[in-house]
Amino acid sequence: MVINPTYVMFGVYLLLMISIGCIFVTKIKSTAEYFLGGRGVGAWVTALSAQASDMSGWLLMGLPGAVYMAGLGESWVAIGLAVGTILNWIYIAPRLRIYTEKVNSVTLSTFFENRFREKSGILRTLSAIVILGFFTIYAGSGLVACGKLFNVMFGLKYEIAVLIGMAVVLLYTILGGYLAVCWTDLIQGALMFFAIIIVPVAAYFYIQNNMEPGTLSNAFGDNSLSLIPAGTSGSVALFAIISSAVWGLGYCGQPHILTRFMSIKNAKLLPRSTTIATIWVVISLAAAVVIGFLAKPIFPGLDKNASEEVFIKLIGFLCNPWIGGVLLAAILAAIMSTIDSQLLVSSSALTEDFYKKFFRRSASVKELVWISRISVLLITILATTLALAPNDTIFGIVKFAWGGFGAAFGPVVIMSLYSRKTSSVSAIAGMLAGSIVMLVWYFSGLSVYMYEILPGFVAGLIVMIIVNQIAPQKDESILAEYDEMKNILNGSQE
Repeated sequence: MVINPTYVMFGVYLLLMISIGCIFVTKIKSTAEYFLGGRGVGAWVTALSAQASDMSGWLLMGLPGAVYMAGLGESWVAIGLAVGTILNWIYIAPRLRIYTEKVNSVTLSTFFENRFREKSGILRTLSAIVILGFFTIYAGSGLVACGKLFNVMFGLKYEIAVLIGMAVVLLYTILGGYLAVCWTDLIQGALMFFAIIIVPVAAYFYIQNNMEPGTLSNAFGDNSLSLIPAGTSGSVALFAIISSAVWGLGYCGQPHILTRFMSIKNAKLLPRSTTIATIWVVISLAAAVVIGFLAKPIFPGLDKNASEEVFIKLIGFLCNPWIGGVLLAAILAAIMSTIDSQLLVSSSALTEDFYKKFFRRSASVKELVWISRISVLLITILATTLALAPNDTIFGIVKFAWGGFGAAFGPVVIMSLYSRKTSSVSAIAGMLAGSIVMLVWYFSGLSVYMYEILPGFVAGLIVMIIVNQIAPQKDESILAEYDEMKNILNGSQE
């Protein structure tokens, strides 16, 4: 019997993930522990789980594929994301951590409701609808990546590959909740970082030792080393650069990332997490761009869909089978680290914002945890259904969902944390304006000229600023609560 090293390493990795879920299944005593780990997560776990859940299979498949197709002009997306990550950790994380604890909120939806003491349930319900809608699409992109990975590696039919990936993520997420997701993400983040450094180094030395000088520049043509997007110039190039760089705006509206800020043990640990996350994301994004660039001469002529498989192809072509098995597991790690977070946030929306809010206000902790697990199952089934009939690339699906969250939630999060006078009316108006403008822009085809996140984000922010002048916050207790948050913030930074 011949042992396949890749299968062995994959099997070890999958068993490790499921084992972590089993370890934490007995530790869940409340919904706060299931959704936020009891707000007791350390700096390293917070940082690496946030970045692993952020980047997903998009980092190792979508971004290299985009650079492969269009050259270094696509690196503006990576630049925008790096800047957005750093600003998010510095300006959003501390206030959100303190404020969500102050108003006793374990989800972004409940934070919005409790922050403004919005009694009608409109704001919370609207938030939950946005979360469920875009996260189902987002999780579907991860399962598409799973399908492509298993299809290339094992020759499995795409549909079977999607179902296998779905089953593993579903199992450990249902079992262990937030802590299982965070600890698996810690391992996955470290594995991703290792893989994304090793592969471009190996590709570079292969090109240097086995190809003629000039092969790399010839593969892309005259635009190979230019940061100007391919086929553009003048004002068109400027718009293309802005359209790519504004990906960074999306960070302050991503619930699966913001949840990490809410769960850290205390705000004083955030500077350490910020440093760890910054180093991880800058190196990882730069390496992903390099992977797409170096893959072009080694695998010339790939089409748009196949280009998202260049990382997989490089591993198989350049690496020892045992090392290759570990590196390929890193791709699965990238995919799973995002899907599990999205499933957990989505289940919290169904459980806290619909079931408990409208059907069973007196539900026990045990009942809510089980409803959460059932919710994870239902959302996974829906995301899998979408993934079984994909009509876009991984990059395209993530781009749409990312833009939706950034436009809907970004302005509301910023104004909630930085504007004392913001009211519930303003928050509702901003969320609606951002979502509607983003969707209209996308479906009208204008996203060809400018990424839909920008007009949606700007519309939401402008509407909130205007409404704040017309209907400002007047509740003295809410204003006092905001002031207390700032006082605690100042104390934590001393």
